[in-house]
Amino acid sequence: MLRRCSKNLQAIYRRQSQVIRFRSTEIPKIYGAAHHATLKPRVLTHSQVASIHFTNPLMAEQDVMTPSFPDSVSEGDVKLDKKVGDAVAADDVVLEIETDKTAIPVMAPDNGIIKELYVKDGETVKAGQKLFRLEITSGAPKKEAPAEAKSEPTPPPAAAPPPAAAPPPAAVPPPSAAPPTPPPPKPQMPPSQAPKAGAPISSIPVAAIRHAQAIETASVRVPPSDYSKEIVGTRSEQRVKMNRMRQRIAERLKQAQDTNALLTTFNEVDMSHIMAFRKKNLEAFTKKFGVKLGLMSPFVKAAASALQDQPVVNAVIDGNEIVYRDYVDISVAVATPKGLVVPVIRNVQTMTYADIELTVAALAEKARNGKLTIEEMDGGTFTISNGGVFGSLMGTPIVNPPQSGILGMHGIFERPIALNGQVVIRPMMYIALTYDHRLIDGREAVLFLRKIKQGVEDPASIVAGL
Repeated sequence: MLRRCSKNLQAIYRRQSQVIRFRSTEIPKIYGAAHHATLKPRVLTHSQVASIHFTNPLMAEQDVMTPSFPDSVSEGDVKLDKKVGDAVAADDVVLEIETDKTAIPVMAPDNGIIKELYVKDGETVKAGQKLFRLEITSGAPKKEAPAEAKSEPTPPPAAAPPPAAAPPPAAVPPPSAAPPTPPPPKPQMPPSQAPKAGAPISSIPVAAIRHAQAIETASVRVPPSDYSKEIVGTRSEQRVKMNRMRQRIAERLKQAQDTNALLTTFNEVDMSHIMAFRKKNLEAFTKKFGVKLGLMSPFVKAAASALQDQPVVNAVIDGNEIVYRDYVDISVAVATPKGLVVPVIRNVQTMTYADIELTVAALAEKARNGKLTIEEMDGGTFTISNGGVFGSLMGTPIVNPPQSGILGMHGIFERPIALNGQVVIRPMMYIALTYDHRLIDGREAVLFLRKIKQGVEDPASIVAGL
């Protein structure tokens, strides 16, 4: 910031065709640049020149505060990624604040060293609270150098060519005549035990021998470092605090079951036509838009068409009133390591396949990297959950409140079906609609699902407005 001030001052005087020079021990002097030969140097007073004096800018320290939260979020839990003494570069993530909906990364504002942490891992913080103190340094930390330094020492150990000298000892086998001579002495040992076999006395109990053998063959098992990733069979347990996002997901799912009168209806879609359409246009679509044509965009567009045909599925109950929306915002469920998130595709009724694919790709990338903002997950009038990517055959999704319906997509499997009086093999997908029966009757639900089936099997019907 100090350097910016100096640059700004110099820029101001350059506009006046003058050059300013700063010295730490004397008052700044200004020399005319345009008429250098005719004008004499003059000294300006402190009121005329703004000067900035500081002792050591490299030792500056800065306290980093909790960023402001959206209106729907008041607090979050801290998850530390760095510790005191760690060197960080500008924009490095020092910690994350896990809220009900997403994780907000808190980054270092400049290059420096973490001087002090004001919060602990797992602590709950609110907006405006101090998080850590950063001692600002001149340059970014060199992280690759230690790795190279480690890689360099490794070559010396690679000087295991001396062990390669072991092959010469392998030359010892040539005197194979010597080995035949040792075998005779070995048989002499069993005879020594023969007398013991003849004697009825045993010096070591059989149980002790078995116990010793069990100890020799026993292996020590260490509990896993992360119980959520593996089970090694140590019969131990670990309790881990549930993060805020998982708590919120559990709360909302239970709320949906307790509040709504949930009912699920099913149908099946013949995927042969849309798969043939995708195969035919995949190369041209990718070349033009830079993204592959997937199966999500046909279902999202078909759902938008069905919502326009049955507006009640796009509505929601609020107290004693029904709220009808004159827009279609579809939430797409995305699985992440931290839980299920539902970014929203807005105004789907006006979008094309390409618009949907580009938006879904961008939101999915942000979700995987933990960079989704709360604004990108707020709202939504309908949700689509695709369990087919994991091979699901059929399921009953749960409504995402405050919505009234959710579409469940499933895996594509070849099945025999009756078509025009003949049995044929077709790639089929089961689809499920879970809806709030307090608002949506069975007739509307069935017609809605049939509309989606029609829009996927025959996309031209959407273009024709049928």
